[in-house]
Amino acid sequence: MPARACRRSTIIRRLCSRFPLYLVAFTTLFLCILSFRPNLGEFLYVILHGGFSVSTSISQADALLLNSSFTHLLVAYGEWDAHVGCTLFTQKHPWLLGPNPSLQDPHAVSCASMRLRHVSVLVKEWRWLPDNLDNLYICPCGLTCLWSKSKVIADGADADLYETGNPPRKRKQGDPLRVYMDLEPGRKSPAHKDIFISYHANDTVQATYAGASFHMHRSYFTSPIKKNDILVYWSSSHCVPARSMLAMRLLAQLPHHSFGKCLNNVGGRNALLQMFPHCGSSASDSNYWAYHLHCAMSHYKFVLSIENTMTESYVTEKLFYALDAGAVPIYFGAENVEDFVPPHSIINGLKFASIESLAAYVKEVAADPVLYAQFHAWRRCGVMGSYHQTRAVSLDSLPCRLCAVVSKYGGKALASQEWMLREE
Repeated sequence: MPARACRRSTIIRRLCSRFPLYLVAFTTLFLCILSFRPNLGEFLYVILHGGFSVSTSISQADALLLNSSFTHLLVAYGEWDAHVGCTLFTQKHPWLLGPNPSLQDPHAVSCASMRLRHVSVLVKEWRWLPDNLDNLYICPCGLTCLWSKSKVIADGADADLYETGNPPRKRKQGDPLRVYMDLEPGRKSPAHKDIFISYHANDTVQATYAGASFHMHRSYFTSPIKKNDILVYWSSSHCVPARSMLAMRLLAQLPHHSFGKCLNNVGGRNALLQMFPHCGSSASDSNYWAYHLHCAMSHYKFVLSIENTMTESYVTEKLFYALDAGAVPIYFGAENVEDFVPPHSIINGLKFASIESLAAYVKEVAADPVLYAQFHAWRRCGVMGSYHQTRAVSLDSLPCRLCAVVSKYGGKALASQEWMLREE
């Protein structure tokens, strides 16, 4: 065989041997595209026109628009007060809404149904549960609730809580009730558990991601000055392909700073304190960017919040951090997110026909102090809407609500036979 033909044959064999790898890579990319349902024409246009760049450059027209807009949040509040005001806002948005199917009643366990006056919970295995939850709680109905990760403190507990490992398969009479907690989107409930805690209202006890327990030891300085040249804050260290792709599409059209590991454009993961040195004055001495993200977020008008997965009721700290920092979240995630947040407090990306229309709206709001201040009216006017209930069933209140359920079930004194009959 001639040398040229031999080389050609070798190349063909190599390509054929690697074809399955190419097929897997192409299929993965295709599924990532479909997972966020973008228009394929738009997607190809973004690629062909360099839309995946994470540059912070903006057009001359956008620069003129932004340079003429406001920077001081309190000035925007004054403009809003003069043109709209709380009276009109409260007429449009009632303080409290009716029953919300996405959220549990925080007082679902009645006082009459409680069988124990004191309940102790021993946290045996955990991943996200913070140490600062350990406490003796004085709960409604005269119930006291001891919550601890220490067997010395919660010896002879009425319930054992497992957040990571599975609870024991069998429970004898006199053993603690088995509580399993899973706040991940998969929401897997093992068969051998007595009480299940998740983010969803359909499970025994609901725990939302709102509240302060998910972000301890951080700087809470809130800047009244908002950046004009850079509109959007984005940070992520879990580079989920579909989420990163969506972020790239939107951020390609908006001036932004990207912290963390994914799409970083600020010169490194821990550049935050170099940009905002005052953010380190009231928190941990660590330079790790996540310890200071609340303070950093407060300097931006918008925070891009994209969930790892779009699952019903899976609304995580990514959104609530932005609200707590005084920024406006641009949110992609649960379709029922409106059931969890204050009225007119977020920009729901799923409601826009295209990424382009969303980006145009963000720029419009950024340039208008009245439009922007409207997203903060809920806080200033005290109109909570569904957010009132979201906070009421957050991790902050979990100890008392779990202890109420354990009390209703009778704790470790509950006989196995009685449990089986009640479950049937």
